[in-house]
Amino acid sequence: MTHFSERVEQVSISGIREVFEAAGEDAINLGLGQPDFAAPTHAREAAADAIREGRADGYTENKGLASLREAIADKHARDQGLDVDPGDVIATAGGSEALHIALEAHVDAGDEVVIPNPGFVSYDALTRLTGGTPVPVPLRDDLTIDPAAVEEAITDDTAAFVVNSPGNPTGAVSPPEDIREFARIADEHDVLCISDEVYEYTVFDGEFRSPMEFAESDNVVVVNSASKLYSMTGWRLGWVVSSTRRIERMLRVHQYAQACAAAPSQFAAEAALTGPQDQVDEMTASFERRRDIVVDGLTDIGLDVPTPGGAFYCMPEVPAGFVDECLDRGVIVVPGEAFGEHGAGYARLSYATDEESLHEALDIMGDAYDAVS
Repeated sequence: MTHFSERVEQVSISGIREVFEAAGEDAINLGLGQPDFAAPTHAREAAADAIREGRADGYTENKGLASLREAIADKHARDQGLDVDPGDVIATAGGSEALHIALEAHVDAGDEVVIPNPGFVSYDALTRLTGGTPVPVPLRDDLTIDPAAVEEAITDDTAAFVVNSPGNPTGAVSPPEDIREFARIADEHDVLCISDEVYEYTVFDGEFRSPMEFAESDNVVVVNSASKLYSMTGWRLGWVVSSTRRIERMLRVHQYAQACAAAPSQFAAEAALTGPQDQVDEMTASFERRRDIVVDGLTDIGLDVPTPGGAFYCMPEVPAGFVDECLDRGVIVVPGEAFGEHGAGYARLSYATDEESLHEALDIMGDAYDAVS
């Protein structure tokens, strides 16, 4: 008789999707982690030109177009001062696949992976799909990841730990001294640090730094993506950067799971990385304005809201019944427990929507709060 693998039986459909499906068609969606900007014009034109000229019809190299990988290496040199060999880059099907191949290449059945909790839903699920065991670490009161808590959670069975700054679902930005500590932990404990940097450009307060800047060993894998940097979620183009030996192992997973990232998306991402960067600043300024609208509005309602330093999420503490009351009134917010057990008592809101809708949603959330408090 056929059966399902134990690994897949440990994973359920994302709680975020469950909320979407429970909402009405006209609901104001504050649950979707997707910028509301179009992809840069020059990126779309580059893909269209490649398609029209027949350059996107065939497989690329498994790692991706050499010119794209050079653009990614140049991006890391420009932004972090890192000397990245284009051969040590793999273009992937979004940041999701990048996380997947990083974990598959480094985690054996029974290994532990230390993850932030609340944290991005894929960290737990992808760890379980490798046969590994996720070890959730609660966040500080300001929703940043505490290096001391990560270090305390490391055991002889720890294969990796995940760092995410700016963070999803919190919007928290880790200070440089914490990032330096994560690099030290990876070096001294000889465990892998997987640094999820997909919100790198969306920083309002504080400073983005990568553990790869500080590590003295090769125990860091950087995951990044065009999705949030350039509002290209649908293009599904991400990448991993690490040492040659780690990239070679991740390539073994990637080549059988994916072969190569979609060629049109590679041409688009290369153009986004090498072309004008004006839209990045425009997006960041817009999200900062919206951050302030939402944080001020939620505070006026009476909620306790740690001010996010980046990304386009916030996580207020909410009373019991608040999320359901919002859904019933036509505003989609995601319960904090969808991101892990330590998210209970919180809700995640994405403010990647227009300001008029945000003001309307805040009025409704005020009524929802009054109904349950």
